[in-house]
Amino acid sequence: MVNGKRAVERCDFLGIAPYSDTEDGLYRGYLTPAYAASQRVIARWMTEAGMTTRIDAAGNLVGRYEGAGSRPALIIGSHLDSVRDAGRYDGPLGIMLGIECVAVLSAMQERLSFPIEIYAFGDEEGSRFPLAMLTSRAVAGVLECDIEEPVDSAGASLSDALASYGLETQAPVAADVPGLQAARHPGALAYLEAHIEQGPVLESEGLALGNVTGIAAQRRFSAFVSGRAGHAGTTAMMLRRDAFAAAAAMVLAAEECARAEDADRVATVGSIIVGPGAANVVPGAARFTLDVRAATDEACAALADAILAKFGAIAAERSVTLSVDALHHLPASPSDSRLLELMDAAIADEGLPARRLVSGAGHDAMILSALCPTAMLFIRCREGISHNPAESVTAEDCTLAGRVMLRFIKLLEDFHGA
Repeated sequence: MVNGKRAVERCDFLGIAPYSDTEDGLYRGYLTPAYAASQRVIARWMTEAGMTTRIDAAGNLVGRYEGAGSRPALIIGSHLDSVRDAGRYDGPLGIMLGIECVAVLSAMQERLSFPIEIYAFGDEEGSRFPLAMLTSRAVAGVLECDIEEPVDSAGASLSDALASYGLETQAPVAADVPGLQAARHPGALAYLEAHIEQGPVLESEGLALGNVTGIAAQRRFSAFVSGRAGHAGTTAMMLRRDAFAAAAAMVLAAEECARAEDADRVATVGSIIVGPGAANVVPGAARFTLDVRAATDEACAALADAILAKFGAIAAERSVTLSVDALHHLPASPSDSRLLELMDAAIADEGLPARRLVSGAGHDAMILSALCPTAMLFIRCREGISHNPAESVTAEDCTLAGRVMLRFIKLLEDFHGA
């Protein structure tokens, strides 16, 4: 039987130093000492479950359970890194449940017609380098950057970090190869990711699990508003070109546009920097981010266009200048229709309703869709809280998730991939 309780306990075990880079709360950066320490422990758990382990050229930990045939591997994965002041289950829980599934197969000495590879991906969150889903992009062969270019907050390049990590771990991390040659050739049979929902839908409906129909499209922008700084006491209100006031109006406009649409469309301004930043100076500059998401590419583009049009009108009205840079565009990533049916069947076989829902959050699954058919299983989390130390799941829900995953894995015996 899949041990969901142990999966949760292992996530908790990894929630503190030395498996966190901070003593107060959880932050596990990509290619950091905490990342290496976590890999060492998880590699031991993988070995105990019957797998062989390796670290690939992108710094991913990979466990492999051999199959009885020559079919391509099923990949089960999620991310090992975290945001700052994180919860303990966002990412690692999917890895631990994959290990638990393999442990059951190994204990029963059961070999499927395909091998299973469990990937613990790095920098999915983009918390160290400004490239979300960094190492899953490398595995899928869609990472389009020279590794000398991205730098972290300390000024270290990705190339430097990879070189240092290879020395520390004695792993064949390819720090000298632009693009990170970690792509799989050939591809894979399918990709399966279990993840906490990071939203309130399942809990509100009294459901433990959900079948993910796809991952929403995302567009992210950086906006810079330039006005004119002035003395707070002597610059008349009607003469001001207050960059912060204009940016504030734009923030509210983004919220208004998103609220006018359906529930699958959202817009967020999560960061704003104001200059010069003195109490007695009218702000002359403001820089902020805009994150737009929707279930389809078309809906995401339409919402982004509407918001940016509002921004332009506000800039003209307030006599400030506006420049907007597109940071990234992630297209919507639907789950494979055949795998959706198999997941529905696996959930129903556990006596549960097969609830389908879309993911507003990005996941490694959206990247792996370039490599093979993908499926995701959501697990209820308390109050939908995530990216927060209050993140919480139950052992019972995780055991159910593991049992559904194992049923799904066995149903893949009759699945023939792309």
